[in-house]
Amino acid sequence: MRRVNICIAALAALAISTAIAPAQNKSGVDRLYILNCGEGVAGDISRWSGEDVGKSMPMAENCYLIHHAQGWLLWDTGVTDAIAAMPKGEAPSDPRAIHWYRPKTLAAELATVGVKPSDIKYLAISHTHPDHIGNVEMFPQSMLLVQKAEYEWPNPLGVGRFKPEHPVKKLEGDYDVFGDGSVTIISTPGHTPGHQSLLVHLKNSGFIILSGDVVHSEENFEKNIVPSLNTNKAESIASMEKIRQMIAMYKATLFINHDKSQTDKLKLLPAFYD
Repeated sequence: MRRVNICIAALAALAISTAIAPAQNKSGVDRLYILNCGEGVAGDISRWSGEDVGKSMPMAENCYLIHHAQGWLLWDTGVTDAIAAMPKGEAPSDPRAIHWYRPKTLAAELATVGVKPSDIKYLAISHTHPDHIGNVEMFPQSMLLVQKAEYEWPNPLGVGRFKPEHPVKKLEGDYDVFGDGSVTIISTPGHTPGHQSLLVHLKNSGFIILSGDVVHSEENFEKNIVPSLNTNKAESIASMEKIRQMIAMYKATLFINHDKSQTDKLKLLPAFYD
C-alpha cells in the first residue's frame, strides 16, 4: 500500500509538472500589484476556521493587477465599488458573515498606476462569491477567464452569474494565459465547483501563487481546515495538496487573499513585485 501511495504521489507531481510548465528563466510579466479591494470584519471566524465560535476577526480582500508584455490581467474585482460611498460599510444580514468596507474604489486604485478599465485585456476570476466579482461589469470588453464549472454553477437567484454578452473563455482545467508559462490559471475546486488559483512567474520575485479562496489563512493551510461554506470537502483538501506540491516544485510564495496579517506584510499599490 505504501508503494502504491508513493506511485500515486509521483504521478500527481508529474501531472502538475507537465500540465503547468512555466518558463524557468524568462517571463513576460514585469509587475504584479496588490490592490486593496475591500476590508472586512468577520462576525464569526469559526465559519472559516472551525474554531473560536463567535470570535470576530479582520479580513483582507485583495485584487491583483499583472502587467505582461501582451497586456494587463486583473485577478478578481473585490467587493462592489458602491461600498466606498458607505461611511459605515455594508453590514451583512447574517451577523456571522463579513462586514465589508471599501476605503477606495477599484477604479481609483487602477488610476493610481495610470490604468483605465478599458486597458484590461484579461479579467480572471477566482470564483463567483460577491466579494470577488463585485466590479466585473466595470470591464465589459475584457475577456473573462473562468472555469466552465463555475460559469455554469446554478445561481440561487435563478439568473446567470455573469451577463451573457460579456466575452468569456470557459476553462476546463489549468490554462496558460499568455502562452509563455508566465501566468497560469490553476484549477482548484472545492471552495466552489469551479474555483481557480493563479501561478505567476516574475523575474526577480520568482513564483507567486494567488490562492483565491482555496485557503483563507495560513493556519487553515497548515491544519488542512475546510470551511463549512465550501461546496466539496474532498476537492478542497485535494486542491490544498495541489498547491503544496506547486510550492515545493517551484519554490513558490503563497499569497493568501483574505489573510490580513499576511497582507499587512506585503508590498501594496503603488509598490509592486517584479
